[in-house]
Amino acid sequence: MSQKNETVTLLLAIIITTGLIFGGLWFFMERWAQLNKPIANQSVNNNSRDVIPVPNSTETNNRKCDLPNLPQGTFNYGGSTTWAPIRKDVDSVLPSLCPQFSLRYTQPINQKPGSGTGIKMLIANQLAFSQSSRSVKAEENTEAQQKGFSLKEIPVAIDGIAIAVNQNLNIPGLTVAQLKDIYTGKITNWQQVGGKNLPITVYSRSKEAGGTVEFFVENVLNKDDFGVNINYIGTTTEALRKLAATPGGIYYGSAPEIVPQCTIKSLPIARTSNQFVAPYQEPFVSPSECPNKRNQLNSQAFRSGEYPITRNLFVIVKQNNQTDQQAGEGYANWLLTSQGQELIEKAGFVRIK
Repeated sequence: MSQKNETVTLLLAIIITTGLIFGGLWFFMERWAQLNKPIANQSVNNNSRDVIPVPNSTETNNRKCDLPNLPQGTFNYGGSTTWAPIRKDVDSVLPSLCPQFSLRYTQPINQKPGSGTGIKMLIANQLAFSQSSRSVKAEENTEAQQKGFSLKEIPVAIDGIAIAVNQNLNIPGLTVAQLKDIYTGKITNWQQVGGKNLPITVYSRSKEAGGTVEFFVENVLNKDDFGVNINYIGTTTEALRKLAATPGGIYYGSAPEIVPQCTIKSLPIARTSNQFVAPYQEPFVSPSECPNKRNQLNSQAFRSGEYPITRNLFVIVKQNNQTDQQAGEGYANWLLTSQGQELIEKAGFVRIK
């Protein structure tokens, strides 16, 4: 073989060997990268699970839902119409904290909603617990005991009864005794209580309407019957429309439904003459300033009892040592937390603690 051929052969061998070496190195480097890539990703994912909880996981829910003995499931509840703002603005927050505890508002069939109706449905096992704007009656507890359980009332908020009149009526206020005489038909003209010569047009919902009417009859009328002068209406909304158009009109209702209204005004009330306490915070916001400004509840007077017509709002719970009792007590405990009380206050009621 000539020297020239030997040189060519040697160069080809070097080139081929170099190519094999670099090709092998490239292969092993790619293979090594592929083998280590999932491990790196897995390490990142594992670290993420340690730091960031999975949304809606049991671990997350348990950490957020700090309510002991809260049962899992969907629970029917209902009752007082006074509670409507709480159902809207307070209860709606609970599912985001405790999604395992679901509430379903249940309307009565062929009956008007209200505290009494809710308690009837509770006794009939149609509700897990109920909401009431009055205490449980002795006969209701007796009926429950015949079904094998008793009823427990848990106070969670304070409400007041406000007296609404036409915004042009000019009197300093009413005593509780005068209010009773108006609703039993003994006082029929505003002139009899310091106003001008104007007939009083008296509005009320029916006794079957719910806890507010029952509370008014028992605590203001001392269980006397309404007078023949009563004009019965279906809802507070309807009553407020009528008051705005009736110079001599009067109506009573839950304070959060009355005090902030623009088309009427609420009256100060006194236990005795000349000791009037307003249901709103002074100074009074005139209807002409509304809705840019609205009257706010006189929370301090409600909480202290200085305002004469106040009441508690109750969660009514079955004492049967079953899931329904856990649900009712758990719900009441939620309302009594600092967050629950703050939300109750934002809904227009007075916190109880």
